[in-house]
Amino acid sequence: MRAIPIPITVTALAAVLLLTACDSGGSGSGSGSGSGSGSGDKNTGGSACRITEFGVQVGPANAAPAAGDTGNVPVTVTNRGARCTLEGFPGVTLSAGNVTATVPQDKSGKPEKLTLAKDDTASFTLTYVRGKENDAKSLAVTSLKVSLPGASGSQDFPWSYGPVQGRKNVGDPDASVTALQQAGD
Repeated sequence: MRAIPIPITVTALAAVLLLTACDSGGSGSGSGSGSGSGSGDKNTGGSACRITEFGVQVGPANAAPAAGDTGNVPVTVTNRGARCTLEGFPGVTLSAGNVTATVPQDKSGKPEKLTLAKDDTASFTLTYVRGKENDAKSLAVTSLKVSLPGASGSQDFPWSYGPVQGRKNVGDPDASVTALQQAGD
């Protein structure tokens, strides 16, 4: 009877080691975007995306109803051109007349390299704190400028979600922008 537990123990140990090896090899490529955004995409002609070849939809927003409340503005970009790549955070600038403020990146999320074929979409969210009307620390935003990472050019959109609170002043908005995420991730 003592001979039986040894082969079972050895078999069990071999199975654990095999599963551990499979798990460590699979964790790097097991995500839904891993196989589509690996180093192989560099060889398929995926150049940097240009905003002029994208449809951009701002909203519908979960607007902040009153001063001090937080609002979220989703932005969806759809590739209308050739296969391309996005890597990094989008650029977002808030404008009020001749005053502009760059929205800082939300560093809690890490950007991933996205490869978008024609008609693929990606999105990001602009989160902001609504400011008080006619307050010296609030930026009375009238437009939003969006640019894609790694590319020149931008698109402007009207802003109808009220003033944005400044952290220290109007040039330092209490707002952030998330990294781009591919639809379905």
